[in-house]
Amino acid sequence: MDANTIRATFIKYFEDRGHTFVPSWPVVPKGDPTLLFTNAGMNQFKDVLLGKEKRSYKRAVNSQKCLRVSGKHNDLETVGKDDYHHTFFEMLGNWSFGDYFKREAIEYAWELLTGVYKISPDRLWATVYIDDSEAENCWLNVIGLPKERVLRFDERYNFWEMGPVGPCGPCTEIHYDYGEEYGCGKSNCGPNCGCGRFVEVWNLVFMQFFRDETGALTPLPQKNVDTGMGFERLVAILQGKRSNYETDIFKPLIEKIEGLSGKSFRDNEYKTPMRVIADHIRALAFAIADGVIPGNEGRGYVVRRLLRRAVRYGRKLGFHEPFLAKLLDPLISSMGKAYPELSQHLTHITNILNSEEERFNETLDRGIELFESLAKDLIEKKEKIVHGKDIFRLYDTYGFPLDLTQIMAEEKGLELDVAGFERELENQRALARQASKFVHLYDDENWVVVHEHIGRDSVFVGYSEFRTRSHIVKYKITNDTYLLILDRTPFWGESGGQVGDTGTIESEDFRFEVFDCKRDGDRIIHFANLREGKISDAEALASIDIPRRLAIAKNHTATHLLHNALRTVLGEHIRQAGSLVAPNRLRFDYTHYRQPTEEELAKLEQLVNEYILRDANVRTYFMKYTEAINEGVIAIFEEKYGEEVRVVEIEGISRELCGGTHISRTSQAGCFVIVKEESVASGIRRIEALTGESAYNYIKETRRTLKELSQLLKAQPEECPQKLASLIEENKNLKAELEKVKKALVENEAKGFVERGIKCGDSLVIVESPEITDAEELLYYIDTLKVRLKSGCAILISELGGKVSMIAYCTSDLVKRGITAKVIVNQISPIIGGKGGGKDELARAGGSDTERITEAIERARIFVLEKLKATEAC
Repeated sequence: MDANTIRATFIKYFEDRGHTFVPSWPVVPKGDPTLLFTNAGMNQFKDVLLGKEKRSYKRAVNSQKCLRVSGKHNDLETVGKDDYHHTFFEMLGNWSFGDYFKREAIEYAWELLTGVYKISPDRLWATVYIDDSEAENCWLNVIGLPKERVLRFDERYNFWEMGPVGPCGPCTEIHYDYGEEYGCGKSNCGPNCGCGRFVEVWNLVFMQFFRDETGALTPLPQKNVDTGMGFERLVAILQGKRSNYETDIFKPLIEKIEGLSGKSFRDNEYKTPMRVIADHIRALAFAIADGVIPGNEGRGYVVRRLLRRAVRYGRKLGFHEPFLAKLLDPLISSMGKAYPELSQHLTHITNILNSEEERFNETLDRGIELFESLAKDLIEKKEKIVHGKDIFRLYDTYGFPLDLTQIMAEEKGLELDVAGFERELENQRALARQASKFVHLYDDENWVVVHEHIGRDSVFVGYSEFRTRSHIVKYKITNDTYLLILDRTPFWGESGGQVGDTGTIESEDFRFEVFDCKRDGDRIIHFANLREGKISDAEALASIDIPRRLAIAKNHTATHLLHNALRTVLGEHIRQAGSLVAPNRLRFDYTHYRQPTEEELAKLEQLVNEYILRDANVRTYFMKYTEAINEGVIAIFEEKYGEEVRVVEIEGISRELCGGTHISRTSQAGCFVIVKEESVASGIRRIEALTGESAYNYIKETRRTLKELSQLLKAQPEECPQKLASLIEENKNLKAELEKVKKALVENEAKGFVERGIKCGDSLVIVESPEITDAEELLYYIDTLKVRLKSGCAILISELGGKVSMIAYCTSDLVKRGITAKVIVNQISPIIGGKGGGKDELARAGGSDTERITEAIERARIFVLEKLKATEAC
């Protein structure tokens, strides 16, 4: 039975028994900031299991793609060393949400494994929680397993919990026995022995308790079943393989690696590298397809580590050029039907892999060379510890993650000073924190209460009201600035990239001018200057600057239009990575692996303007978060959303979760102009743009500039680029001609220097003060004199722009006699009010005393001649 059939059989078995098939979540968990990657099938059912969410079904089945490369569930270091650990894997699972429980779950599992998949019952063992007599009874009396093959274990093995507090319960695990020949030979060898004979196949979790803060367990009103079975292990068992890497899941990848490298998987030297590469390409492809871009933080850093680890192992197979993307075809052939996103994003995945691999190859050789040198020194000194500073240098300069250095160290029999590395890393972080220290103004101290009221503070009414009657609830004064909290406010507090509103808060007793507004949790804090009167409990009118708010709204709606245009032009892998929505401009950060072309930027700008001209309706409404996500509403994965979310829908264009303020129709944005596109971090790019009046003023200023340029060039506007290019080329040619003339003049003048030089034995001493227009001209003279000066020295001291430039050159025979350019410069530079340095043959100096140039020339001549005479050269 091939892998795809095994997966399909599992899903159909449970569908036939009333389970709803739920597609796999992305490996980037949707809206769950507590997880870096999806690491279990239950992740997407978390709120259902917690009782926070109801679904239209009570039974579910799925095959979930998982990534375990960080945190508690991290198999990265083991991958490649054995036959069954992986970073990416599939988890088959079935769920019951308050429907069936232990007996049915166990019966389903047994029937599928033995009746459908035809696994011999004699190969299967079961483990249960030490106190779970109900599950044990099911195995002994319902299934009929012999008592010696049903074992009890404590909470380490057979009790599952979502966290220290929350739903939990006992679990029963089904283990497969590969046979005595694979065991340790001990009489008590069995499941959880660790020798490799027994492999856990399926874990059935029975969530029947709630654990509180004290650790006490109380029964849940709704009992759930949450199961997980490792797909790769199941396939290995059904295909009669001891190693997952010998199944048809991995075999096409291994064969492709063998073909590309010319090495054999049967050769023990190449087994580990091939396992690592076959595993990592799966993790990389799925992570990139689901929107992760290699980077320096968070998910991006994990993916970059995976890629660099694969590339490093690729070197052991002789790969020195990008090779990972060449493995995508066999991967898609085996998994593309079940997971069509691989085919849909093939071009994007290929581009990311090639780009990142090329970048890393540039530094890999230099990093390996450095490590080899460090290792050689340690081995020669009979030391075994690689110092923390050296590990950090590999990490910081050459991009080597700690685990990559660990692999290289193990190969040399060396150990890492991990604590020293962590200290270096923390020092770097401390410096970064110190550079970005700020005073937190929002603490709960020193607030003066002005108005007592019932209800919460900072009720935001600004979606529909630009001004409202309100009271100042409390305030504090910091550096002559008032921080005010109102009971009701139309002011938007800076958040979600949108800057805070400005305006006024005034009553019969006072008038405040609000110059900024920020959000602190649920509170909105108004930063204001007191212009008149004295603060009091009087009812006030809070009013925002309406034209400014409208300009902000235009830019905010435009960011949504731009986001959609980016996904249309550059690909659906685009993710928002940050934004700024101000009254005079917008900034949008997005994930992408390369710089967009000028043609692509033009398409983006054109498409956004087309959206504006559509006069599309912009509406907002609230809905449940899960419903919004299931309907394809775009969310920022890292954002924390409540159960109910606000959706901004631009008719026929986009739907995004957003709390900000917007215009009511796209035409109100006027027009859209991109003014800048740049890289801000690895895999993160930024577009800055304008709308409305700012865009109009930009276009008007650009037209004025073009008109001036047209007049200066005496050409029509459309002819300006060609005319300017022609002038630039002409200027370049003239510069080249000027350089030739300059060199000819220098050569001619240098002849005179040689003729005027003073002979001292076989040596010639040249000390001159040529007129120069550029300090680098002195090098022209020296280069020319080098050819003519077989033995001797040349010293040139000139004035340029009120400063003194000096250069000295000595031939190698003089250097051997102790007469060096460096000595000459150090001796003479104080005369011209400066200092210098350089090498023995060539040295330079600068100074500020132009009036002593003649004196410096004379002293230099005397100094060199005396040195030559002292060596009996003349």
